[in-house]
Amino acid sequence: MFKQFLSKLPRKSSKSDSGELNRSSSGPVSSPVQRSGTSAGSGPVRSNSGKRMSSAVFPASVVAGIEPLVPFKDVPSSEKLNLFVSKVSLCCVTFDFSDPGKNSIEKDVKRQTLLELLDFVASGSVKFTEPAILAMCRMCAVNLFRVFPPNYRSSSGGENDDDEPMFDPAWPHLQIVYDLLLKFITSPCLDAKLAKKYLDHAFIVRLLDLFDSEDPRERECLKTILHRVYGKFMVHRPFVRKSMSNIFYRFVFETEKHSGIAELLEIFGSIVSGFALPLKEEHKIFLWRVLIPLHKPKSVGNYFQQLSYCITQFIDKEPKLGSVVIKGLLKFWPITNSQKEVMFLGEVEEIVEAMSVMEFQKIMVPLFLRIACCVTSSHFQVSERALFLWNNDQIVNLIGHNRQAILPIMFTALEKNAQNHWNQSVLNLTLNVRKMFCEMDEALFMSCHARFKEDEAKQCSAAEKRKEVWARLENAASMKPITGKTAVLVTPRATSIAC
Repeated sequence: MFKQFLSKLPRKSSKSDSGELNRSSSGPVSSPVQRSGTSAGSGPVRSNSGKRMSSAVFPASVVAGIEPLVPFKDVPSSEKLNLFVSKVSLCCVTFDFSDPGKNSIEKDVKRQTLLELLDFVASGSVKFTEPAILAMCRMCAVNLFRVFPPNYRSSSGGENDDDEPMFDPAWPHLQIVYDLLLKFITSPCLDAKLAKKYLDHAFIVRLLDLFDSEDPRERECLKTILHRVYGKFMVHRPFVRKSMSNIFYRFVFETEKHSGIAELLEIFGSIVSGFALPLKEEHKIFLWRVLIPLHKPKSVGNYFQQLSYCITQFIDKEPKLGSVVIKGLLKFWPITNSQKEVMFLGEVEEIVEAMSVMEFQKIMVPLFLRIACCVTSSHFQVSERALFLWNNDQIVNLIGHNRQAILPIMFTALEKNAQNHWNQSVLNLTLNVRKMFCEMDEALFMSCHARFKEDEAKQCSAAEKRKEVWARLENAASMKPITGKTAVLVTPRATSIAC
């Protein structure tokens, strides 16, 4: 069985193999990504596929005569890199991990080989050459890059918190490969200028695709690896940001289904914190076109903490963006989803708290028109969260400086709450806010109260006029005889209108 397993490795040199290596080395690295049709969860690869893939990467002159199961300590330093390439070639063979009893011996050999490679890379004893980098990229592509099965869960996009996370049966094997890739990328023996040819755009796109994995352990490993890739390969940074934007665009405007939005936002939060000032226009566009629309999906609760952190980082970098964010939140404000309204109110508090008076004045009228609607909400949590804004000293200070514009907007909502709201906690908070406004400017408060009474009297008068008009119409209709197909006016049971 060992002979069958090791037969995957090339043993004889050929001109065609060397030619294919040259083409693979000079061409784009998309080839290892595109050719790797196997996955860690698929069956063993056919012998001819394994040979074609291995011979394209490893020239027989390097591999011939080196037994891949030999420990690194048993070979001289000059041969350790050749042995590394040979062991990596051995790990390009994949197995079906859904059946624990299938190919158990071969799986254990591969696992031990991966652990050896992990220790060797972590030791940092040899500087990696171009063939070693290419071999490593191909092995990671074969083992990690795969197509995930369809998600048959509810179409809510992960909104249901009762859904248990799904774990990949191949994870014990995949974890070692991920650890090996992380150690390889962060190794001081890896030359970024040399490696960027193989850790290229195609490799990064496939790496980002893996964030849709339903296994949270895999997404956590990917988050660390992508962060290290972004830090080490500066030439790839614009492409990484653009590719992440494309994932967000597809999630918001097409599918609303993706398992790794929270992890991607966490990565982007650390990226934003490193932006230089003043912010580039492309970064501001990302805020307006990507981060703010991410408030729209129903499943926003799954990644709301990471999203809020990203937006806070932008505002910390450039406080003038606070008014832009508030306008965006008002644009996507949830009308029928009370849980989202509570989250939005919490984010509004964080943003407004950091605003200057001038920025606050730009958005205070539309903002408090929305807050007034929230205060009168029949859902007590929404109303309560809106009233909690007056517990924030900084916000109260901003309101005090602009009370001439804010109190007339809020007064009607506060009076209606004080008269009619069913929840005692909301009623108490409303009375406290009314008292606060009265102490802030009693003359303005009394003026608003008088205007409220006038408006209330006008509404009652208009209601009475409508009632009289309907009564006259009913009376006129009752005086005419019913002939043919003439419509009959039915008197409503309740004609009184509450004022």
